[in-house]
Amino acid sequence: MVILSKIYTKKGDFGITELGDGKKIKKFSTRVEAYGTVDELNSVIGIVACLNINKVLKNSLEQIQNDLFDLGADLCLPEESKKNSLSKKLKVANSLTKRLEIEIDEMNKAIKPIRSFVLPGGNEIASHLHLCRTICRRAERRVVELMENEKINLEVLKYLNRLADWFFVAARKSNNNGENDILWNPGMN
Repeated sequence: MVILSKIYTKKGDFGITELGDGKKIKKFSTRVEAYGTVDELNSVIGIVACLNINKVLKNSLEQIQNDLFDLGADLCLPEESKKNSLSKKLKVANSLTKRLEIEIDEMNKAIKPIRSFVLPGGNEIASHLHLCRTICRRAERRVVELMENEKINLEVLKYLNRLADWFFVAARKSNNNGENDILWNPGMN
């Protein structure tokens, strides 16, 4: 359990932060950008969870928020430093991605196939879920960039990829099972 009695440490006042293993790196590093974008996504999910949403969606979002904290911890600790039992517990496992796939398939049962690309919108909940999707895709790109130079748990990338799909389907579900989706009209303008 984490216990924080003092919130500010002044350690970051000079543009440096510490990873989970104590290693000091610059705040603009690829690794910090990756887990920082995951943190941004988690914050926007918190906004969606405050909206007037059904209990099933709220429970799923809370579970995803917890997954993302574990995922951030996974990214915060370089692979070569993952030896103790706590770091193994906070490592993203394939079972999280499988759970998302089951939820996607369940949500998608009531939704008709799309005939065009879907524009973000329709209603407030769907719009926020589309925002979550795009931030998730950015987090995914940041993780891919991190992978260019450092070894990471590949389940992190798989989870983020599937999570973006989850947000897309959840947005359509929130748009009256896709009935209120706004479809792209190519060349309309």
